[in-house]
This record gives sequence, C-alpha cells and structure tokens, in this order.
Amino acid sequence: MSRTPLDRVALVFVIIGAINWLLVGLFQFDLVAQIFGQASFVSNAIYTIIGIAGLYSISLLFRDEAVEVRDR
Repeated sequence: MSRTPLDRVALVFVIIGAINWLLVGLFQFDLVAQIFGQASFVSNAIYTIIGIAGLYSISLLFRDEAVEVRDR
C-alpha cells in the first residue's frame, strides 16, 4: 500500500507521541515537556500537532484502496 507524504508525516508524529507516552508510562518522564518546558507555547503546539496527526491517522484504517503517488 502506497502512502502519501502527508500519511508518512502523520505516522511519524503519531510514533513520536507513542514513544513519549511510553516514557511517561514507564518512567513518569515527559520528554516533550523536558525539552520545551512544562505547558509552554511550543510544547502545547507539539501536543496539538501530534493530536491532529493521530486524528488524521484514523483515516488510514478505513482506506479501501492504496493511494498511488505519481512522480512528475
């Protein structure tokens, strides 16, 4: 199944979010908050982007056909 560039970017953000939640669950360590600050504008923007990517990724579950990307 071919993925569009937007699909790949969304999946990368979802994976980053999953790794962050793994760290929170196992070690009570929030990597995003550690790097960008607790409740800072940047960390809130990152959480929002990851959330939107997760919502977009739901569409990947319901695609019947592979999306073809043509090189031009």
